[in-house]
Amino acid sequence: MPAITADTLTLPRLSEAVGRSRPVKSVTSGPKAYEGEGFPVTRAFAGVPPQELDPFVHMDQMGEVEYAPMEPKGTPWHPHRGFETFTYMIDGTFEHQDNHGGGGVIENGATQYMTAGAGILHIETPPESLVMSGGVFHGIQLWINLPGSKKMIAPAYQNLEGDDVTLLSSQDGGSLLRVLAGEIDGHTGPGKSQTPMSIAHLTVAPGASVSIPWNPMFNALAYVLAGEGSVGEGEVGATAAPIKVGQLAVFGQGDRLVITANEKQDSRTSAMEVFLLGGQPIREPVFQYGPFVMNDKQGVIQAMEDFHFGRFGQIPADAIQPFRG
Repeated sequence: MPAITADTLTLPRLSEAVGRSRPVKSVTSGPKAYEGEGFPVTRAFAGVPPQELDPFVHMDQMGEVEYAPMEPKGTPWHPHRGFETFTYMIDGTFEHQDNHGGGGVIENGATQYMTAGAGILHIETPPESLVMSGGVFHGIQLWINLPGSKKMIAPAYQNLEGDDVTLLSSQDGGSLLRVLAGEIDGHTGPGKSQTPMSIAHLTVAPGASVSIPWNPMFNALAYVLAGEGSVGEGEVGATAAPIKVGQLAVFGQGDRLVITANEKQDSRTSAMEVFLLGGQPIREPVFQYGPFVMNDKQGVIQAMEDFHFGRFGQIPADAIQPFRG
């Protein structure tokens, strides 16, 4: 699955994790849905109380799907205000463009970080070549809230290639950790956010277990992209909880995360793949309506009015558009 990989025996290793292992508060299964022009997603946060997710608002696993020719789909031009988006393309290709000069190609382990702030228009769509040929499409899109004091900051964009990520090995070499944004155990990823946070992609070999130091001020979430295993320390069913692809674990307070892969994985999975995230809770009211994430209803009404009257700007004259064959 992962586009960016390495020999774990040659990488820097996580330090020995000490302190209290974070308990598992819940494990939930994300329902399937369709986004944009009709590409399949798993709603990773469905059923989880918003206060457990803070500072995150929404997360979709896009795919994993093997498209036939002419099947790939994306999103048309649309607005955002009041938050940041983090897109991680594990396999496949997306083109992105916004009306503030940001954009590029996101593919094979690359990430993009877009601060919508006061308002932005953008598009994410598969390129013509992928539409014509078909192929694998798999990624994550995460929405990160902005505090009220930053909701109207200027839009910004970061395009980060797969080779930019920071690669680490677990203490025993049985797991590969890709730090995509923020900091884990003193190692910093390339993505820079307005809200303090950590994002990583973890690969755990069958039968291996990893203990990851985690900022005690952050919440902690683990979403399984592929495979199955357990989260938490101890015996499964006692203090540890079983988890499989499409499920999200919410951890309680503590100093480290423990994740273990089952010795036997399914025939299409060579390892357990986990998307890890956590951040400093903002602890402010959240009022979301579609692509607008504000502190109250009036803020959303203002965003809708501003979009309607063109205050988010215009779609560029050279704008990319969905290729429909």
